[in-house]
Amino acid sequence: MPSRLCTYESLLAHAKETGYRQLSVRDYFREVSDSAATPGKVLVHRHDIDSDLRTARKMFALEARHGVRASYYFRLSTLDYGFMREIEAAGSEASYHYEEVATFAKQHRLRRGDEVRERFPEIRALFEHNFERIRNTLGMPMETVASHGDFANRRLKVINHELLRDPELRERCGIRCESYDNELLRHFDIYIADRPYPVFFHPTSPFEALGRHARICLLTHPVQWETNWVENTRCNMVRLAEELVWHT
Repeated sequence: MPSRLCTYESLLAHAKETGYRQLSVRDYFREVSDSAATPGKVLVHRHDIDSDLRTARKMFALEARHGVRASYYFRLSTLDYGFMREIEAAGSEASYHYEEVATFAKQHRLRRGDEVRERFPEIRALFEHNFERIRNTLGMPMETVASHGDFANRRLKVINHELLRDPELRERCGIRCESYDNELLRHFDIYIADRPYPVFFHPTSPFEALGRHARICLLTHPVQWETNWVENTRCNMVRLAEELVWHT
């Protein structure tokens, strides 16, 4: 697939030309939480860095060129503290794309949802340990986080963000918002996610949404925007190995 980064830059420019403020999840949640005023025309950018840091850096460079702020959520496997500090220095957000539920299930070969939920106290402790380590190394608070969706979650029918249905855990970590919280999502008119070729977006293109909807959230994954054979192959091999071990 050819690079679609020129399309991404066109989207940033078009949103700016049509009067949309382009914000991070953190900035938007602060705004809708702390004010009763209608936010106006807003395009909120959420990037889940499942893989492909190379393309993530290119997307960040385009946003910096256009004065756009966005949220970047990093898995344990994609953490890059130097890049995360660059993101924060530019006024955007770098935080945690967590997946402890799926990770724990695979490591302990748990194959039923009820087995996983019984172990939530252990999994929450693992999440808190990982979160605090990232926050302390990064050297700044992380107010929002985003759940990662793994093949194990789909098989188990247990989503990672069930883990954060715990007010005390959130308070200890200083987490104000999970990206799938209703208190955030209810403030959007439409939520758009990128998809692999040939669909590209669901439920509609952000170009179609601009002008039709005032409050838009756009979820993107760098891997969908530019082919990275090395990284894609690595991810496929990791997934294959995890599935083989999980079912052995």
